[in-house]
Amino acid sequence: MNKIITINGRRIGVDQPPYVIAEISANHNGDINNAYKIIDMAKASGADAVKMQTYTPDTLTIDSDLPDFQLTSGLWAGRSLYDLYQEAYTPWDWHQPLFDYAAKLGITIFSSPFDNTAVDLLEELNTPAYKIASFEAVDLPLIKYVASTGKPMIISTGMADAEEIGEAIQAAKEGGCKELAILHCVSGYPAPAGDYNLKTMVDMRQRFGLVTGLSDHTLDNTTAITSVALGASIIEKHVTLDRSAGGPDDSFSLEASELTALCNGAKTAWQALGQIDYGRKSSEEGNVKFRRSLYFVKDIKAGEVITAEYIKSIRPGFGLAPKFYESLLGQTVNEDIQQGIAVSWDLLSN
Repeated sequence: MNKIITINGRRIGVDQPPYVIAEISANHNGDINNAYKIIDMAKASGADAVKMQTYTPDTLTIDSDLPDFQLTSGLWAGRSLYDLYQEAYTPWDWHQPLFDYAAKLGITIFSSPFDNTAVDLLEELNTPAYKIASFEAVDLPLIKYVASTGKPMIISTGMADAEEIGEAIQAAKEGGCKELAILHCVSGYPAPAGDYNLKTMVDMRQRFGLVTGLSDHTLDNTTAITSVALGASIIEKHVTLDRSAGGPDDSFSLEASELTALCNGAKTAWQALGQIDYGRKSSEEGNVKFRRSLYFVKDIKAGEVITAEYIKSIRPGFGLAPKFYESLLGQTVNEDIQQGIAVSWDLLSN
C-alpha cells in the first residue's frame, strides 16, 4: 500500500500539510440550511474537506423496545438507538444539493456509508473518497464493498484492537483498495485526552505502513495538534455552528473560531517539524552579531605578545570564535592595535 493517498487531487502523507476533515455528523440538527452553513464555516476556516454520514435509522438498527436497543449511559442515555438515529441522520435527498454546494465553494466533500445502499448512493454522486466509521471497522463485508469502488478509503479504528485493525486493512486490500489511510480514534463522546495514548498512533504507522492520522473527540485542539508533531497526516474533528444548540453531537464539536485555530495550528506544527537541518536559518542571520567572539580589550603595540589582559570573549560576534582563545595566547601582533578591534588572523605575526 502507498504511504501517500490522493483525495480529489490533494496528496496526503507525512510530507504534505495535515489534511483536516470537518465532520458534520448530526450537527445540521435537522435543517439543511445548517448543513450549508457548516460547509461555509469549514471552507472559511481552512479545512480541506467536510464529511457527512450516510445512513437511515433502518440501515443502522431496528425499532425495538428490547433492552439491547436502549441506551442507558453516556451522552445519549435514556434513548433508543432507533430514536437517536432518527434525529441524527442526514436525509438522503440532501446529499446531492450538499455535494453540489461544496463543489461550488471549492471544498472536498465525502461521506461515511453504513451499508451497501449508502455506498450505491455515494457512487451515484461520484464521491471522491470513503470513510469507514469506527463502529463499522469490524464490518468486513461493508469494507470490501466500499473497497470495490476503487476510491481512496479512510478507516477509523476506535475500539478495534491490533488484530481487528489488521483484519479491516486486509479486507480493504482484498476488496481492491489501493489507497488506504487509518485513523487512531477513541470512541468516547467526548473522550479525555489521557485516553488517546498517541504513541499508539505512532506504532500504527510503523506496524501497518499506511498513511495514519487521528479522529479526535477531545474538547480542544491540543491532542490533534500534538498528533501532527507525531506524524499524523489526517485530522478529523466534529464541527458545529453552536456547541450549545442541543443536537446529538453539538456538545463535543468545534465552533468556527476553534476550527480555524485547529487548521492553523496543525499546519504550523507540521511546518515546525521540517527536516533535519543544523545550518543557520534565515531568521537567525541578523542575530549572529550578538554571539560572543574575541576582541582586543587593551591597546597593544606591534611585536608585543598577546596575553590574557589583551583579549577577551565578548559581544558582538565579528571576531574570531572564543574556541581560539588559548591558541592566541603567546602569539605576537604585526601592527599597532587599539582597544575594541576584533581579533582576526591577519593581525598576527604567525
